[in-house]
Amino acid sequence: MNGLYGILWQEFVVFKRKFMGTTISFLISPILYLVAFGWGLGSGVEIDGVSYMAFIIPGIIGMNTMMTSFSNTANNINISRIFYKTFEDYMISPINMTIFALGKIIAGAFYGIYSATLIIIMVSIFTNDLVITPYFILIALLNCFVFSALGFLIGLVVNSHSDMAKFTSFVITPMSFLCGTFFPIDKMPEILRWVIYLLPLTHTNIAMRTSGETPGQMALHAGVLVAYLIALFILGAIHCKKVE
Repeated sequence: MNGLYGILWQEFVVFKRKFMGTTISFLISPILYLVAFGWGLGSGVEIDGVSYMAFIIPGIIGMNTMMTSFSNTANNINISRIFYKTFEDYMISPINMTIFALGKIIAGAFYGIYSATLIIIMVSIFTNDLVITPYFILIALLNCFVFSALGFLIGLVVNSHSDMAKFTSFVITPMSFLCGTFFPIDKMPEILRWVIYLLPLTHTNIAMRTSGETPGQMALHAGVLVAYLIALFILGAIHCKKVE
């Protein structure tokens, strides 16, 4: 466990050094989306009996935690492998690579948790449309860990910065807009809807809007995210050992 502590402490030191810049960067996109869609285009609009602001806030939290957790982990691993060549230092150190994978995934998830906390604080100042429950917190945490684990895997697999940008453009960005962040999924064509239901962010966004969901449906959404997390962690740890 000393190896895990060392990795987390290193990430915390980096976070402290970049605290102000990180905080500002995490707030810019959510503010723009809330102003443009929530207070702008969505003013006076209702979806499923709730205001559009109440609908969009959980979606923005889900989307932002996805992008933050993924990008911080993926870019960290990818740059350390390709540019700084520091990944080899971990390979020759006595740290077990599974512990290394766990530490990096936890660190990436922390950034997503921090971004969600900032959004919740900011939104609470201006509106009371956000309802936070223990289930809401659980889903937000799982979402951060799922996409941090995905970022770890992709950071190991992708061998260039341009390919990393392509993955973000072709996978992460479409999920941001198609998985129920800004509009209900039932508005999509049926064939596309089935594909969208397979994506983890879809279950995050639905679960964060728990109105009308049965306990069985709530358990399903959490179960899907847990399954994604376990699968991605195992794949990441296996690939990490292959790199070793």
